[in-house]
Amino acid sequence: MAVILSLIAALAWGLSDFVGGVVAKRVSPWQVAVVSQSSAGVIALVAAAVVAGSPTGHDMMFGAFAGVGGGFGAAFLYRGLARARMGVVAPLSAIGTALLPVVVGVVTGDRPSAVAVIGVICAFPAIVLISRVANDDGDPAHRSGVIDGVLAGLGFGLLFVFFGQIGDDAGLGPLALSQLTSVFAVIVTAAILRQAWFPRGRAPWTAAVLGPLSVTAQGSFVYATHHGLLSVVSVISSLYPAVTVLLAAVLLRERIQRWQGLGLFVAAVAVALVATG
Repeated sequence: MAVILSLIAALAWGLSDFVGGVVAKRVSPWQVAVVSQSSAGVIALVAAAVVAGSPTGHDMMFGAFAGVGGGFGAAFLYRGLARARMGVVAPLSAIGTALLPVVVGVVTGDRPSAVAVIGVICAFPAIVLISRVANDDGDPAHRSGVIDGVLAGLGFGLLFVFFGQIGDDAGLGPLALSQLTSVFAVIVTAAILRQAWFPRGRAPWTAAVLGPLSVTAQGSFVYATHHGLLSVVSVISSLYPAVTVLLAAVLLRERIQRWQGLGLFVAAVAVALVATG
Protein backbone atom coordinates (compact mmCIF):
# COMPACT_ATOMS: atom_id res chain seq x y z
CA MET A 1 0.00 0.00 0.00
CA ALA A 2 2.82 2.41 0.86
CA VAL A 3 4.42 1.96 -2.57
CA ILE A 4 1.11 2.48 -4.39
CA LEU A 5 0.34 5.65 -2.43
CA SER A 6 3.90 6.90 -3.02
CA LEU A 7 3.54 6.34 -6.76
CA ILE A 8 0.22 8.21 -6.75
CA ALA A 9 1.99 11.09 -4.98
CA ALA A 10 4.81 11.02 -7.55
CA LEU A 11 2.34 11.02 -10.44
CA ALA A 12 0.34 13.93 -9.01
CA TRP A 13 3.47 15.97 -8.20
CA GLY A 14 4.95 15.30 -11.63
CA LEU A 15 1.78 16.41 -13.40
CA SER A 16 1.51 19.43 -11.11
CA ASP A 17 5.09 20.46 -11.88
CA PHE A 18 4.47 20.23 -15.59
CA VAL A 19 1.24 22.24 -15.55
CA GLY A 20 2.69 24.74 -13.06
CA GLY A 21 5.79 25.18 -15.21
CA VAL A 22 3.70 25.93 -18.28
CA VAL A 23 1.63 28.52 -16.41
CA ALA A 24 4.70 30.05 -14.73
CA LYS A 25 6.29 30.77 -18.13
CA ARG A 26 3.38 33.13 -18.90
CA VAL A 27 2.81 34.85 -15.56
CA SER A 28 4.78 35.56 -12.38
CA PRO A 29 5.88 32.30 -10.70
CA TRP A 30 5.25 33.93 -7.32
CA GLN A 31 1.63 34.55 -8.28
CA VAL A 32 1.37 30.99 -9.54
CA ALA A 33 2.64 29.71 -6.18
CA VAL A 34 0.21 31.88 -4.19
CA VAL A 35 -2.81 30.87 -6.28
CA SER A 36 -1.94 27.17 -6.42
CA GLN A 37 -1.24 26.91 -2.69
CA SER A 38 -4.40 28.89 -1.85
CA SER A 39 -6.48 26.61 -4.06
CA ALA A 40 -4.95 23.57 -2.37
CA GLY A 41 -5.68 25.07 1.04
CA VAL A 42 -9.39 25.48 0.28
CA ILE A 43 -9.67 21.92 -1.06
CA ALA A 44 -7.74 20.51 1.90
CA LEU A 45 -10.04 22.33 4.33
CA VAL A 46 -13.10 20.76 2.70
CA ALA A 47 -11.44 17.32 2.70
CA ALA A 48 -10.47 17.70 6.37
CA ALA A 49 -14.08 18.46 7.26
CA VAL A 50 -15.22 15.26 5.54
CA VAL A 51 -12.46 12.83 6.56
CA ALA A 52 -12.56 11.89 10.22
CA GLY A 53 -9.46 12.44 12.30
CA SER A 54 -8.21 13.36 15.76
CA PRO A 55 -5.16 15.56 15.29
CA THR A 56 -3.14 16.50 18.33
CA GLY A 57 -1.28 19.76 18.91
CA HIS A 58 1.87 17.87 17.93
CA ASP A 59 0.29 16.89 14.58
CA MET A 60 -0.89 20.44 13.84
CA MET A 61 2.51 21.90 14.73
CA PHE A 62 4.30 19.64 12.29
CA GLY A 63 1.62 20.34 9.69
CA ALA A 64 2.42 24.04 10.02
CA PHE A 65 6.16 23.37 9.79
CA ALA A 66 5.55 21.28 6.67
CA GLY A 67 3.67 24.18 5.13
CA VAL A 68 6.64 26.50 5.57
CA GLY A 69 8.90 24.03 3.79
CA GLY A 70 6.32 23.32 1.10
CA GLY A 71 5.65 26.99 0.39
CA PHE A 72 9.36 27.78 0.20
CA GLY A 73 9.91 24.82 -2.12
CA ALA A 74 6.95 25.64 -4.37
CA ALA A 75 8.03 29.27 -4.79
CA PHE A 76 11.52 28.37 -6.00
CA LEU A 77 10.29 25.41 -8.02
CA TYR A 78 7.92 27.56 -10.06
CA ARG A 79 10.55 30.29 -10.43
CA GLY A 80 12.97 27.70 -11.75
CA LEU A 81 10.40 26.14 -14.07
CA ALA A 82 9.65 29.60 -15.47
CA ARG A 83 13.31 30.39 -16.22
CA ALA A 84 14.89 27.06 -17.16
CA ARG A 85 14.05 23.68 -18.67
CA MET A 86 11.59 21.51 -16.79
CA GLY A 87 13.91 18.56 -17.39
CA VAL A 88 16.55 20.28 -15.25
CA VAL A 89 14.70 21.98 -12.40
CA ALA A 90 12.26 19.23 -11.41
CA PRO A 91 14.86 16.42 -11.19
CA LEU A 92 17.29 18.57 -9.22
CA SER A 93 14.57 19.44 -6.73
CA ALA A 94 13.93 15.73 -6.29
CA ILE A 95 17.47 15.03 -5.07
CA GLY A 96 17.06 17.21 -1.98
CA THR A 97 13.47 16.06 -1.60
CA ALA A 98 14.62 12.45 -1.30
CA LEU A 99 17.97 12.85 0.44
CA LEU A 100 16.92 14.83 3.52
CA PRO A 101 14.06 12.48 4.58
CA VAL A 102 16.27 9.43 3.99
CA VAL A 103 18.93 10.80 6.35
CA VAL A 104 16.33 11.75 8.97
CA GLY A 105 14.54 8.41 8.60
CA VAL A 106 17.69 6.35 9.07
CA VAL A 107 18.84 8.46 12.02
CA THR A 108 15.45 8.09 13.72
CA GLY A 109 15.32 4.32 13.32
CA ASP A 110 14.16 3.34 9.82
CA ARG A 111 15.53 -0.09 8.94
CA PRO A 112 14.36 -1.07 5.42
CA SER A 113 15.08 -4.55 4.04
CA ALA A 114 18.22 -5.23 2.02
CA VAL A 115 16.26 -5.31 -1.25
CA ALA A 116 14.52 -2.03 -0.42
CA VAL A 117 17.89 -0.46 0.44
CA ILE A 118 19.20 -1.44 -3.00
CA GLY A 119 16.11 0.16 -4.54
CA VAL A 120 16.65 3.36 -2.57
CA ILE A 121 20.30 3.46 -3.63
CA CYS A 122 19.29 2.98 -7.28
CA ALA A 123 16.82 5.87 -7.08
CA PHE A 124 19.51 8.51 -6.53
CA PRO A 125 21.54 7.84 -9.70
CA ALA A 126 18.22 7.61 -11.55
CA ILE A 127 17.34 11.14 -10.44
CA VAL A 128 20.83 12.39 -11.33
CA LEU A 129 20.67 10.82 -14.81
CA ILE A 130 17.24 12.26 -15.48
CA SER A 131 18.48 15.72 -14.47
CA ARG A 132 21.51 15.80 -16.80
CA VAL A 133 21.21 18.15 -19.77
CA ALA A 134 23.86 18.54 -22.45
CA ASN A 135 25.60 21.81 -23.36
CA ASP A 136 23.66 24.06 -20.96
CA ASP A 137 26.30 24.63 -18.29
CA GLY A 138 27.24 28.06 -19.63
CA ASP A 139 23.66 29.24 -19.99
CA PRO A 140 22.66 31.72 -17.23
CA ALA A 141 19.10 30.35 -17.29
CA HIS A 142 20.50 26.87 -16.69
CA ARG A 143 22.60 28.07 -13.75
CA SER A 144 19.68 29.89 -12.17
CA GLY A 145 17.51 26.83 -12.74
CA VAL A 146 20.05 24.70 -10.89
CA ILE A 147 19.99 27.07 -7.90
CA ASP A 148 16.19 27.17 -7.85
CA GLY A 149 16.04 23.38 -8.12
CA VAL A 150 18.35 22.94 -5.14
CA LEU A 151 16.39 25.43 -3.02
CA ALA A 152 13.10 23.78 -4.00
CA GLY A 153 14.54 20.39 -3.00
CA LEU A 154 15.50 21.75 0.41
CA GLY A 155 11.97 23.06 0.98
CA PHE A 156 10.27 19.87 -0.17
CA GLY A 157 12.69 17.74 1.82
CA LEU A 158 11.58 19.58 4.96
CA LEU A 159 7.96 19.10 3.88
CA PHE A 160 8.49 15.34 3.70
CA VAL A 161 10.33 15.19 7.02
CA PHE A 162 7.63 17.10 8.90
CA PHE A 163 4.79 15.19 7.25
CA GLY A 164 6.48 12.01 8.45
CA GLN A 165 5.98 13.15 12.06
CA ILE A 166 2.17 13.34 11.80
CA GLY A 167 0.29 10.60 13.63
CA ASP A 168 -1.79 7.92 11.93
CA ASP A 169 -5.07 9.14 13.49
CA ALA A 170 -4.61 12.82 12.65
CA GLY A 171 -6.80 12.86 9.55
CA LEU A 172 -6.38 15.72 7.08
CA GLY A 173 -6.42 18.64 9.52
CA PRO A 174 -2.60 18.97 9.56
CA LEU A 175 -2.56 18.80 5.77
CA ALA A 176 -5.07 21.65 5.54
CA LEU A 177 -3.02 23.75 7.94
CA SER A 178 0.09 22.92 5.93
CA GLN A 179 -1.46 24.19 2.71
CA LEU A 180 -2.63 27.42 4.32
CA THR A 181 0.72 28.01 6.02
CA SER A 182 2.47 27.48 2.70
CA VAL A 183 0.67 30.51 1.27
CA PHE A 184 2.13 32.65 4.05
CA ALA A 185 5.59 31.19 3.38
CA VAL A 186 5.37 32.08 -0.32
CA ILE A 187 4.29 35.65 0.44
CA VAL A 188 7.08 36.18 2.98
CA THR A 189 9.70 34.76 0.59
CA ALA A 190 8.42 36.95 -2.26
CA ALA A 191 8.43 40.03 -0.02
CA ILE A 192 12.02 39.39 1.09
CA LEU A 193 13.11 39.07 -2.55
CA ARG A 194 10.93 42.08 -3.53
CA GLN A 195 8.82 40.14 -5.99
CA ALA A 196 5.20 40.89 -6.90
CA TRP A 197 3.10 38.07 -5.49
CA PHE A 198 -0.48 39.44 -5.55
CA PRO A 199 -2.41 37.88 -8.49
CA ARG A 200 -3.50 40.51 -11.02
CA GLY A 201 -5.72 39.78 -13.97
CA ARG A 202 -7.15 36.43 -15.00
CA ALA A 203 -3.99 34.64 -16.11
CA PRO A 204 -2.55 33.79 -12.64
CA TRP A 205 -5.83 32.25 -11.55
CA THR A 206 -5.41 29.42 -14.04
CA ALA A 207 -2.95 28.04 -11.47
CA ALA A 208 -5.96 27.15 -9.30
CA VAL A 209 -6.12 23.86 -11.24
CA LEU A 210 -2.95 22.84 -9.39
CA GLY A 211 -4.78 22.73 -6.06
CA PRO A 212 -6.40 19.30 -6.50
CA LEU A 213 -3.11 17.83 -7.71
CA SER A 214 -1.22 19.22 -4.72
CA VAL A 215 -3.77 17.88 -2.22
CA THR A 216 -3.79 14.49 -3.94
CA ALA A 217 0.00 14.30 -3.84
CA GLN A 218 0.44 15.46 -0.26
CA GLY A 219 -2.50 13.44 1.05
CA SER A 220 -1.17 10.29 -0.62
CA PHE A 221 2.28 10.94 0.83
CA VAL A 222 0.96 11.45 4.36
CA TYR A 223 -1.02 8.21 4.26
CA ALA A 224 1.93 6.39 2.66
CA THR A 225 4.07 7.29 5.68
CA HIS A 226 1.44 5.58 7.86
CA HIS A 227 1.97 2.31 5.98
CA GLY A 228 5.71 2.44 5.25
CA LEU A 229 9.07 3.85 6.29
CA LEU A 230 9.70 7.56 5.74
CA SER A 231 13.01 6.86 4.01
CA VAL A 232 11.42 4.50 1.48
CA VAL A 233 8.22 6.47 0.89
CA SER A 234 10.18 9.69 0.33
CA VAL A 235 12.42 8.17 -2.31
CA ILE A 236 9.55 6.65 -4.29
CA SER A 237 7.55 9.89 -4.10
CA SER A 238 10.65 11.81 -5.24
CA LEU A 239 10.58 10.06 -8.60
CA TYR A 240 8.03 12.65 -9.77
CA PRO A 241 10.53 14.19 -12.27
CA ALA A 242 10.06 11.13 -14.48
CA VAL A 243 6.47 12.25 -15.09
CA THR A 244 7.50 15.87 -15.67
CA VAL A 245 10.29 14.93 -18.09
CA LEU A 246 8.05 12.57 -20.08
CA LEU A 247 5.26 15.17 -20.37
CA ALA A 248 7.76 17.86 -21.38
CA ALA A 249 9.15 15.53 -24.04
CA VAL A 250 5.75 14.58 -25.46
CA LEU A 251 3.92 17.92 -25.22
CA LEU A 252 6.73 20.52 -25.33
CA ARG A 253 9.11 18.50 -27.52
CA GLU A 254 11.94 18.75 -24.98
CA ARG A 255 14.39 16.10 -26.13
CA ILE A 256 15.08 13.16 -23.83
CA GLN A 257 18.81 12.41 -23.90
CA ARG A 258 20.04 8.82 -23.82
CA TRP A 259 21.20 9.12 -20.22
CA GLN A 260 17.79 10.48 -19.24
CA GLY A 261 16.18 7.43 -20.83
CA LEU A 262 18.59 5.27 -18.82
CA GLY A 263 17.60 7.23 -15.70
CA LEU A 264 13.92 6.52 -16.35
CA PHE A 265 14.72 2.81 -16.68
CA VAL A 266 16.76 2.79 -13.45
CA ALA A 267 13.90 4.62 -11.71
CA ALA A 268 11.52 1.83 -12.75
CA VAL A 269 13.98 -0.75 -11.41
CA ALA A 270 14.23 1.16 -8.13
CA VAL A 271 10.45 1.18 -7.71
CA ALA A 272 10.28 -2.56 -8.45
CA LEU A 273 13.00 -3.32 -5.87
CA VAL A 274 11.37 -1.23 -3.16
CA ALA A 275 7.98 -2.78 -3.88
CA THR A 276 9.51 -6.27 -3.69
CA GLY A 277 11.34 -5.47 -0.46
